[in-house]
Formats: sequence, C-alpha cells, structure tokens
Amino acid sequence: MDTQTPENINYDKAENDQTSLNGNSIDSTTTHSGRQFTSIQTINDAVQQASHWVRPLEQEISHVIVGQKHLVERLLVGILSNGHILLEGVPGLAKTLALKTLADAIQTGFRRIQFTPDMLPADIIGTEIYNPRDVSFVVKKGPVFANLILADEINRAPAKVQSALLEAMQERQVTIGEKTLVLPDPFLVMATQNPIEQEGTYPLPEAQVDRFMLKVVITYPSVSEERIILDMVDTTEPPAKVNPVVHVDDIMRSRRVINTIYMDDKIKSYIVSLVYATRDPQAYNLDLKPYIQNGASPRATINLKAASKSLAFLHGRGYVTPEDVKSIAMDVLRHRVSITYEAEAEALRSDDIVRKILNTVPVP
Repeated sequence: MDTQTPENINYDKAENDQTSLNGNSIDSTTTHSGRQFTSIQTINDAVQQASHWVRPLEQEISHVIVGQKHLVERLLVGILSNGHILLEGVPGLAKTLALKTLADAIQTGFRRIQFTPDMLPADIIGTEIYNPRDVSFVVKKGPVFANLILADEINRAPAKVQSALLEAMQERQVTIGEKTLVLPDPFLVMATQNPIEQEGTYPLPEAQVDRFMLKVVITYPSVSEERIILDMVDTTEPPAKVNPVVHVDDIMRSRRVINTIYMDDKIKSYIVSLVYATRDPQAYNLDLKPYIQNGASPRATINLKAASKSLAFLHGRGYVTPEDVKSIAMDVLRHRVSITYEAEAEALRSDDIVRKILNTVPVP
C-alpha cells in the first residue's frame, strides 16, 4: 500500500484562483500550461490550523460518553461532510446522549423526535394553522427545524411519515402548504433503529436508506469501559454538563478546507472500483453475484469521497490515503448493498459482502 505524502498537488487553475483557507489564499505557482500547483505542506498547515477544535471537542465529549470513539468520529464525519447517519444498536448504548452532547459542545440546536406508528407528517415538518383574526393560515414549524435531529426508532413510523422526512434530508427544505421553508445549516439527521425488535416496525424505503451517508453499527462497551461508566454515573445526580468548545462557524470554515484536501487519481479509481464491485462482482473475480440483489448507487461514490476527505481532516492530513477509504467504506456501503434470499439462507449479511469486496479489490 502506497501512502507516501505527495510533494506537489496538481489542481486546475480555475479551481484554485478563488480558493481560500481561513481567510488566507493558498500559496501556489502557475505553470506555462495554465495548471496550478499547490504544495501539500500548505494544505497540511491549513488543515492543522482549521482542525484546532477537533481534539478539544473529543475530550469534552469523553467527559460524558465513555468509549464509543467510532461513533463520535462518525458523527464528526457526518457533520463535516453534510451527511446523515443511520445508527443501529441495542438500547442503552448512549446513542441519544452522544448526539445531544455533540449539539451542546458545538452550540447548535438539538431536537429529539420519537417515531411511533400513529405519527403524522405534520408532527415532523409542521403544519398550517388557521388564524380567524387575520382570516389567514399561519405556518407552525415542526421539530425538524433544528441543526441536529435525533430520529429515534425511525423504523416505527409508517411510509407517509418517512416520505415527509425525505425532502428535509435531501433538499434541506420542507414544503408546508404552498410555502417552502429552508432548514438551518448545518443540518444532520441521526436516525436510530433497534436491530433486535421487529414487531411494530416498518422497513425503511430504499430511497430513504440511500439518503443516509453512513450506517454505523455500535456494540457494547468493553469491560474496562463499563467499569468507568459505573464509577461515573450516580443516579441521584444530574448528568455531567458539557461546556461549549466549538462554534458552528468553525465547522463551516472546516468544510471549506476539506474541499481542498488532495485525493490522488488512483484513490478516486479505487473508490469507483469498490462501488462498481457491488454491482458487478464478477469483474473483480468475486463469486458474489447470487448474493447481491442490488449494488450501491452513485451516492455511495460521492459519499465515500466526501467521508474519506473528512476522515483525513480529522487526522490532521491534507491528503487522502487508501486506508482512509477502507476504514470508512463499510459504513458507507453496508446499507446500500441489498442481499438476496440465498444470502440470508446462508447466514450472509451485507457486511460480509462488503468485507469480501474490501479484501479483494486491489488497493493502490
């Protein structure tokens, strides 16, 4: 695996003339061919400067959330990549607490929506209320108008409620009556579902599942982590408060820096190969065709690139390595690969399919 740092990064001049990092223009030189070269050190410096808030934020969250580093890192990837997260895990693993803690630490609005079978779309997006004094309808906004939304047990709501959430997730707007209202930025939906309880639940539509950038599966804490939890929590005392350590403006500036992070053409081809292998595994000498009903959509390609850049940013690098792609690929692909009945009969999951693809497709 070649993870050497590139010396010079080749960008189109049109892309870099307007590029700015933290208010400072990127140092670059223009060649006679009209191409522009940017030093990797310049981008590394910009990334390290812009990511100054990452470690303090992780430390602040760790005062409340024990372990779950994978979950916290994926939450940061989601908010930096402007993507949504589907979280799967048994009850009691601090899913709700993690998102609320993040919202308090970055000083943004947080709403928790408990999904139930009798829920209506208006319970999420809002509705119009008749005002007899003015003889007109007034829009009453629903709980979706917040920066961070926890959609708890999302698979308990019927299809009409799921469809109401689709426009909010994809277009960052909602339509109430004849009015279209823009949602705040940043906007992230973290939906949870319980993998062990199926009674009274509805399968999520494929179109909605594909809107989630990541599907994160979390497990129980380790023995040492459980002991720390035991020592930290006192049922007679309120939960520990989180101090605000990041402003939302820092995150928005970080997004602009992430857009400049370098990704080599070989890594781009690697991303395309991983996604294409879910559609045509035989092209990569994988005998998985009988087990895959539907492969990943082009959204997987786009999200894998964005998530890899965000992961490189969190690690303080101005360039993406193949390891960034491999480490995030499972979370990007697992919910986009539909398996057949034959796979279920052989106790194969989508995770098993994706893992075999990751182990087979050549790494640049």
